[in-house]
Amino acid sequence: MRICGYDPIPGQKGAFWLALAMAVTVAAQEPKKVTKIEGLNAATTKVQPEYPAMAKQLKIEGAVELEAVVTESGVVEKVNIVSGNPVLTRPAVDAVKRWKFAPFTAEGKAVKAVVPISLSFKM
Repeated sequence: MRICGYDPIPGQKGAFWLALAMAVTVAAQEPKKVTKIEGLNAATTKVQPEYPAMAKQLKIEGAVELEAVVTESGVVEKVNIVSGNPVLTRPAVDAVKRWKFAPFTAEGKAVKAVVPISLSFKM
């Protein structure tokens, strides 16, 4: 039997199908990656970060780039720091953890998503 150009070794057909099923299952569990625009449009609650006193004193400004992992119900589960001044990243993460989103969907079902977020700190 030929499957997509692959001719399994006799006696190995079960292993091939098991590997294929596992690959599909793993792919289905990967969070959906959305664009910044999709993420901002889906945000129902956005909490603004507090400007740290130390950053004000030192006149630190700049952008903080984050990735929020959003659950199927629209709650932020985890926030990863992509880039930004360390003095500004903590308040940015704390604020984004309190954001809420409309659920993201794939094939009509709510799915976990990774949302890129940019926050700008300016005095």
